[in-house]
Amino acid sequence: MSDERIVETRTESPAWTLPAIVVLGLVAAGGLFFGWTASSKLDAAQQAVEQRLKATEQSVQQDVTSLKDRIAQDEKTNTDLQGDLKVVTGRLKITQGQLKKAREEAAKAVDETSQKLTALDTSVHTELATKAASDDLKNVDTKVGGVRTDLDTTREDLKMARSEMGTLIARNHDEIDQLRRLGEREYVEFTIAGKNKPQKVANVTVELKGVNEKRNQYSVAMTVEDKQFEKKNRSMNEPVFFYISGTKLPEEIVINKVGKNTVSGYISIPKANSQPQATSTTSGK
Repeated sequence: MSDERIVETRTESPAWTLPAIVVLGLVAAGGLFFGWTASSKLDAAQQAVEQRLKATEQSVQQDVTSLKDRIAQDEKTNTDLQGDLKVVTGRLKITQGQLKKAREEAAKAVDETSQKLTALDTSVHTELATKAASDDLKNVDTKVGGVRTDLDTTREDLKMARSEMGTLIARNHDEIDQLRRLGEREYVEFTIAGKNKPQKVANVTVELKGVNEKRNQYSVAMTVEDKQFEKKNRSMNEPVFFYISGTKLPEEIVINKVGKNTVSGYISIPKANSQPQATSTTSGK
């Protein structure tokens, strides 16, 4: 019987295997942590961007809504202004040019009032700053009173009615004097007593034909440059316009007082039309 020997062969792992596995595990764990961190940051950044986009979209929508409201309001305002202009133009029956002229005159009057107020304020402050004596203060009061008088005159001018040609209509002698101070036209006052008595007034001959005291109406015949025309049943303070050859602006006659077979009023002549005129035989004050 032969001897059998069993030989055991053992294979041993190298010593570096275990540390390598540990290192690989750590690397894998680090990779997983880094990936999780990057994913969290990406989600946070995405949410922030979405929130900003949403806020921007809301802001844009609000701005668009506000802009639409403003446009709608501007369109409504424009429509209202156009409607007002049509109503005013239709009621007064004036042309766009005449409306523009009336606006310019009103703006001019307001501007003159503003300038006078500014001048008054400046004058008062200057006087008070440089003069303290009672006599000087009295002078300031006098100047203030003068400016106030001018302002009152200007206010009264603005209260006067305007004709369809944009001219101010005076109702009495005092208002005629106010218009004279404006310096835009010449005013010749007159009184006609008795019917069928032609009377020369400025560059026109006026003849009274009839008076209706109850209705404050009158009828006159006018002769302008050898051409005669008659105005019947005209009301007080209603201007009658007529043109002289070679002039562009109309003259006007206004009767502002009616009595028994007598009328008083004035003829208004633009300074651009001024020429040598005959003196009125009677002046109504």
